[in-house]
Amino acid sequence: MEKQNVVQLDFGFEQEPTKTPNPNLSPKSLKKAKSDFVLDFMDLLQSPIIVCPSQWQDAVPKDLLDNIIMARMLTRMRGEHMASLTEVVAYMMPRTFESPMPSEWVNIYTWCGLQYAMTFKKDGQIEAMEEVAPKQLSEYEMGLLKGLRLWIYEKRRKALKDNMKASTPKLSGPSPNDQGELFGKD
Repeated sequence: MEKQNVVQLDFGFEQEPTKTPNPNLSPKSLKKAKSDFVLDFMDLLQSPIIVCPSQWQDAVPKDLLDNIIMARMLTRMRGEHMASLTEVVAYMMPRTFESPMPSEWVNIYTWCGLQYAMTFKKDGQIEAMEEVAPKQLSEYEMGLLKGLRLWIYEKRRKALKDNMKASTPKLSGPSPNDQGELFGKD
C-alpha cells in the first residue's frame, strides 16, 4: 500500500472560528433567541399580506403579491425589522383607487413603486415610473414611509401570532401522554 501525500491548503482565513454568538448567553436567553428566529422565519413565509381595507383590495396584481415573500427576505437580510417597500406598494394600491391622496403620499407611493420595479427587473414599469416618481424622498416623506413600514410590520406579526394561537390545539382533560390511557390500565 502506498503512502498518500496530504496537502494542507491555506485559504487565507486568519480569524479564529467562533464558538457561540455570545458566550455570556444564559440558557434562557439562548432559548428566546431560537424562539425569535423561528417567529421571524415564520413571519417571512406565512404572515398575511396587509392591504388597505377597500372595495379595491382585490385589484392588487398577482405578480406584486407573489414577490412579497422575496421582498420580505431581502428586507430582513438588510437587518431591517419593518415591512418591505413591496408591501408598502401592495398596502397603498387599493387606497390610490379610492380618492386622490396628499402629495407626500403620492411621492411615497410612486417612489416605492419605482424601487419595486428596479428590484424585480420590471423593465416596462421602470421606464414609466422614472417619469413620475421622485428621485429622492424628502426627510419628512422618509419619516412617513418609515412609520408606515413599521405599522404594517407590527400588524402582520400580530396577525401571524393570532393565527398561530387560533390554530394551536387545546387539550381538555388529562394529557394523552398518560401511559395508562394510551395502553389501557392493566
